Amino acid sequence: MRGGRRRGILFSKLYSFSCIRSSTEDDHSLRGQRGYSRVVYCNDPENPEALQLNYRGNYVSTTKYTAANFIPKSLFEQFRRVANLYFLVVACVSFSPLAPYRAGSIVVPLVIVIGATMAKEAVEDWRRRKQDIEANNRKVKVYEKDHTFHETRWKNLQVGDLVMVEKDEFFPADLLLLSSSYDDGICYVETMNLDGETNLKVKQSLEATAALHDEYFRKFKAVVKCEDPNEHLYSFIGSLYYDGKQYSLSPQQILLRDSKLRNTEYIYGVVIFTGHDTKVMQNATDPPSKRSKVERKMDKIIYFLFGVLVLISSVGSVFFGVQTKNDISGGRYKRWYLRPDSTTVFFDPRRASFAAFFHFLTGLMLYGYLIPISLYVSIEIVKVLQTIFINQDQDMYYEETDRPARARTSNLNEELGQVDTILSDKTGTLTCNSMEFVKCSIAGIAYGRGITEVEQAITRRKKDGALESVDASSGIEKHSGNIVDSRKSIKGFNFMDERLMEGRWMNEPHADVIQKFFRVLAICHTAIPDVNKQSGEISYEAESPDEAAFVIAAKELGFEFYERTQNRIKLHELDPKTGKKVDRSYELLHVIEFSSSRKRMSVIVRNEENQLLLLCKGADSVMFERLSNDGRIFEVETKDHINIYAAAGLRTLIIAYRELAEEEYTMWEEEFLKAKTSVSADRDALVDAAADKIEWDLILLGATAVEDKLQRGVPECIEKLSQAGVKIWVLTGDKLETAVNIGYACSLLREGMRQIVITLDTPDIIALEKQGDKEAIAKASRESVTMQMREGKFQVVSSRQSRVSSALIIDGKSLTFALAEDLESLFLELAIDCASVICCRSSPKQKALVTRLVKKSTGKTTLAIGDGANDVGMLLEADIGVGISGVEGMQAVMASDFAIAQFRFLERLLLVHGHWCYRRIAMMICYFFYKDITFGLTLFWFEACASFSGQPAYNDCTLCYIKKVYRTSSSAGLVYLVGCLMRLPVLLSSSSSPPAQSFTRPSGEMEKWQGMKSSGF
Repeated sequence: MRGGRRRGILFSKLYSFSCIRSSTEDDHSLRGQRGYSRVVYCNDPENPEALQLNYRGNYVSTTKYTAANFIPKSLFEQFRRVANLYFLVVACVSFSPLAPYRAGSIVVPLVIVIGATMAKEAVEDWRRRKQDIEANNRKVKVYEKDHTFHETRWKNLQVGDLVMVEKDEFFPADLLLLSSSYDDGICYVETMNLDGETNLKVKQSLEATAALHDEYFRKFKAVVKCEDPNEHLYSFIGSLYYDGKQYSLSPQQILLRDSKLRNTEYIYGVVIFTGHDTKVMQNATDPPSKRSKVERKMDKIIYFLFGVLVLISSVGSVFFGVQTKNDISGGRYKRWYLRPDSTTVFFDPRRASFAAFFHFLTGLMLYGYLIPISLYVSIEIVKVLQTIFINQDQDMYYEETDRPARARTSNLNEELGQVDTILSDKTGTLTCNSMEFVKCSIAGIAYGRGITEVEQAITRRKKDGALESVDASSGIEKHSGNIVDSRKSIKGFNFMDERLMEGRWMNEPHADVIQKFFRVLAICHTAIPDVNKQSGEISYEAESPDEAAFVIAAKELGFEFYERTQNRIKLHELDPKTGKKVDRSYELLHVIEFSSSRKRMSVIVRNEENQLLLLCKGADSVMFERLSNDGRIFEVETKDHINIYAAAGLRTLIIAYRELAEEEYTMWEEEFLKAKTSVSADRDALVDAAADKIEWDLILLGATAVEDKLQRGVPECIEKLSQAGVKIWVLTGDKLETAVNIGYACSLLREGMRQIVITLDTPDIIALEKQGDKEAIAKASRESVTMQMREGKFQVVSSRQSRVSSALIIDGKSLTFALAEDLESLFLELAIDCASVICCRSSPKQKALVTRLVKKSTGKTTLAIGDGANDVGMLLEADIGVGISGVEGMQAVMASDFAIAQFRFLERLLLVHGHWCYRRIAMMICYFFYKDITFGLTLFWFEACASFSGQPAYNDCTLCYIKKVYRTSSSAGLVYLVGCLMRLPVLLSSSSSPPAQSFTRPSGEMEKWQGMKSSGF
């Protein structure tokens, strides 16, 4: 059923794990109070108290409608359209004697129009429901009454169920981690669907439950008391009552729904939150009712035409009243053939004012052809045809994954041509979710011939477009000889340099430094090798893609990491003396892991020569200051190379080492272990302080440069959209440094651009956080964010005077305060004034709030694009949601209005399909109004010649046919299809994108009908 428990590796004994300890900010004193009242009876479904709680099931729905609310909600949607509401009133009145036509000629067309549109809505929502059914019917193993695990569907899970999740499976609900395949309860979790990060998170169960497995579950009973369902992904407050003892719970024991188990054979967990109570669903918002701006403006035009209708009816009723009153004059009948002496109130000369009023009501129905009800049907037909063009566009088909573009709704086609702001996720949307080792600097010499996306963009901007200019500017030495790289593609490794490949590094001047450099890459990490038993090939499971890229690079250059035990790391190394590979073993003594505050990682090992070595890698901002005087030989050259790599959009790390004396190490280890075992609130600070003491006097070896690979065509797409005047914001859950690097890679950030960074990672705020005074922290944070935004506003003004572009970069903590009601206007003003905006460490809720703020405050069309469950909120909140059908699952696609496989297809979706959809819809609307006004005026002219008697000029069946069938087919079929066929080569040609400057957007002119007419007719 599963692999055995990994008894060899006890990571909790090896690592300091400061990153996974309970936060001292979690106030467990709140348990039992309002908002913290949830009680979960673990593995005890028959408990009477558990049965009374009646928590939600695990069924999840993302559809807009349900079977119960489809008819009322859909009818509400239809009668939001002014014309439909008007014809509903007319249909009701048509059953009275006032109606100039039979009731059926009005009711039947209205039913057809409403019914056809409701049917289209039902079909589109059914597609969403099928995807929900697929998710709800996934299988998971649940511990049953017979004391064994049986497969059941996700939707059948209940709170308190004991489940087993195996490697590479998604968690079906929010779980409390009990134990795992590792003896100490460690597991690795990929939270890409939640926060967009590709690096693995380490979770650890409580020590009291880490030993639980099959035979122990017979007697396992426990109670969890915790917080109520909420949207906070990174916090959890609760307690576990087990075996007569109480244990505090933290976020590190919680496994969230839609995250994935990685690098761990299996875990056991208890269901805490189910269905819409889970944190990922708490971050979701209900699917909104989206209407295009063209449709809303069309309502305004219909209001105007309704005014014309009232005016014409009023004029006709006045003339009718005057003529009716004059029918009896001096006892004589002027129009005797109408028998005015024996008539109804509708034509009674003695009550002419009443007759005029009733004629006015008749006129509202008679001239109703000014209100184009068939226009809605025509628009629906045209939009369906437009979605066919989108769905069958081969230039938006991604062959690698066999995924075409999909228009999941036809209501917003023309909105694609009016987009003003794009709010984009980063990981999986702009990037490929992979890191590649492309360059390095060792002993002051730059290696690597690869050209990055940023360098290619720089080359394109150069007038001569010479690719060689990039290499010349990079400072990398060029060597003669044509080297043909015949190696097969290796994920994470895109390094090309004949001086180091195939063992040639042994001939380099500083071969000893190169050896130490790659040895550090092969040892200083937390990756675990996974050997394929059939092929013998080794793959690596790492906490971050950077770390995997380093290990793969070391392997390809002669330092293959192939085995890890509790206290050993084993390598196949290339020996410079013999030129052959030899096996070397290193005793792993301590791992001092990476953290955002430390910005470095170290390991302490003992080699076969009994030398104690500290191997370290970290950011240049903290590493250079830690070098010894004798270890700075290559500092100047390395700094130059780092600057070049940064300009090329690469992520850099400094590689260094030092040899430790036995006495020094013994003294340090005693202090370090004391800090690790501390139970005080400042434990993390003690561990960091102890680690800091040993990480000094380092010897510089060099620097690495990895590329967070962009999807193909992203810089070109962003550049074309920018030329069209579309603003692009990046909202990501990644760290600030990562987001900035990607900003450079995709040309959102450029050299010379002034960066306005708003962050709460300042010494003052950090000091307050350690004290734990929440009110003081909130007050100081608010003041800091306000001050930083005002300073940023001043910097933007000064930059504008010197013609320097500005970029706003803000982290998630700061964004929480910036989105407060009294600060959001200041934040928006600052953001709009900047050329680029990047929001880092953003939660799904914050992404949705930022999208709502931009949409409502600017009043312009917003488009959100993403590929994970963490992007669903902003996709639903934006005017248009575009889902990337990438590697993060289908959650974003399920919530989107349009689905594409690659970000670069957004250019064609907006600049080609959006452009023509908008123009043709506008053209057809104008043509419809022109026809209806012309036709309505012929009725008025007939009335003038018929004494405004209120009689129709045409048979009502003929009018019904003309209004519903002929007009719909002629306008939607002939006008649109002829136009499309004439433009078909232009639409479907890969080189057909109109100039970006011609991108049609409503710069105020569409506020008037004349603007619509001029842009489309």
